[in-house]
Amino acid sequence: MKKALKFLGVALSLIGILAAAPDAEAKRKIEPVKILYIPHDNRPISDEQTVAVVEKAGYKIIVPPKELLGSRDDFGNPDRLWEWLDRNVKSDVRAAVVSSDALLYGSLVASRKHNYDRQIILERAELFREFRQRHKKLPIYVFGSVMRTPRTGVASGYGEPDYYRNYGANIFRYTALKDKFELEGLTQRETKEINFLRKLIPARAFDDWSRRREKNFAANEKLIDMAKENVFDCLLLGRDDNAPFSQTHMEGRKLAVYGAGVEKNKYQTIAGIDEVGLMLLTRAVNDYTKSAPTVFIEYNFGTGGETIPAYSDESLNDSIGAELLAVGAKRSEFAEGADFILAVNTNLEGSTREANQKTNSIRPRAGTDLFANLVESYVSGGKKVAVADVAYANGADNALMEQLKNRGLLFKLYAYAGWNTATNSTGFALGEGILALKTSEKDRQKLLLTRYLDDWAYQSNIRQDVAAQLKWLNGDGFYELLGDKKYSAADWSSQLLLEFLHKNLPELGIIPKLHVEFPWNRMFEARINLH
Repeated sequence: MKKALKFLGVALSLIGILAAAPDAEAKRKIEPVKILYIPHDNRPISDEQTVAVVEKAGYKIIVPPKELLGSRDDFGNPDRLWEWLDRNVKSDVRAAVVSSDALLYGSLVASRKHNYDRQIILERAELFREFRQRHKKLPIYVFGSVMRTPRTGVASGYGEPDYYRNYGANIFRYTALKDKFELEGLTQRETKEINFLRKLIPARAFDDWSRRREKNFAANEKLIDMAKENVFDCLLLGRDDNAPFSQTHMEGRKLAVYGAGVEKNKYQTIAGIDEVGLMLLTRAVNDYTKSAPTVFIEYNFGTGGETIPAYSDESLNDSIGAELLAVGAKRSEFAEGADFILAVNTNLEGSTREANQKTNSIRPRAGTDLFANLVESYVSGGKKVAVADVAYANGADNALMEQLKNRGLLFKLYAYAGWNTATNSTGFALGEGILALKTSEKDRQKLLLTRYLDDWAYQSNIRQDVAAQLKWLNGDGFYELLGDKKYSAADWSSQLLLEFLHKNLPELGIIPKLHVEFPWNRMFEARINLH
């Protein structure tokens, strides 16, 4: 009898354990996978907007506190970021996606303006090797920049040392001719021009700019050495704002040669930089889930994939090919059977215009209807479509958005991006499109709304309207340094944004609260708080 009771007790215990097992398994399944992420600064697109895309796909992204991230004026703190990174590697963290600019210099802006000694930078780079030794099984994805070469001082947006405001155009042209000399040679006239330009640029300014680039180049070489040694699961070096002939292009091609022999899925230099955080987070998710989504690329009619957009040194075909490899996706030759379609809105003649130009109106241009028809046919056929809107730089194509609105397609897309440079948009739309495959329809629509508020409403419309009236607002300040005008400009932008939403997105209903902020004290980017 005692034996029978003992047996019964054991059996009941086993039944209890087995009954509890599904609950424990269910709890384990709903616990989101955690990924550490160090962006290269605290801009909304680098930080919270990127994080939101991945978290709505079901992952938990752990980011350093705001005070550790660099901004426009605060260069960040690389030493404290290293401490944060080490401290936050727990047993439940499945990957780390980190900015080398943040960990070497403090931030992306700091990489262009720092005064660190070469030895300090290389010692910080060596910390990656030590980090790998301490965390041998943790997948590590690193992204950094090949320092940009803005075409003019105005284009630098106070993101370079002060002398670039005066001599930026000359520096850009001088390095463009140097790059051309190495690749093609110079005409007699260009030889005279390059010699003249060198005399126009003060030696002190040019030496400061060159020394910083040399240090950054050496750090990138060291990172490539570590990629060769499998310290990283993937290293992406983004060629920040550049051109077919420029110092950035020259350094990018030399780094590509230096990294020859490393598998391309382990190391690439690619055009662009601000989109790379989301791309590598997407790669981390794909690697974790052992998936390789297939993407069919569809360009607008005309030049299409052969377009070499502004701020880039290569064709869209080449850029998107590199981005597909970077995120761990594959290009499909056919729309049928592909996981989703990346539709790329280009201008027929292959130009890239600026979103603040008067040509960016709702009036259809050659190709607008054709592209809208293309998107509509895919959506109505049940295909998942992400749109990379790159006809204009630094904002959406108003004519295209009007067509998508009128056809009821805006919230039927899987992803959309039309911000900043063409490669920023293609890379972001690609990452968001892949992660949208794991995201609920409600959350996809929330992410689409974020992009429409930012890229379409603000960047292509409100930004220009408020900039034109800045001089009438209270306080001292201007477009690049808002100063006292920051709050009145934010209030006016908020009001115009609400009006834009009621006119163009009436299906949203009454918006109880909306407010714009300018976290970098300039109008170029905005944080749009919607409640």
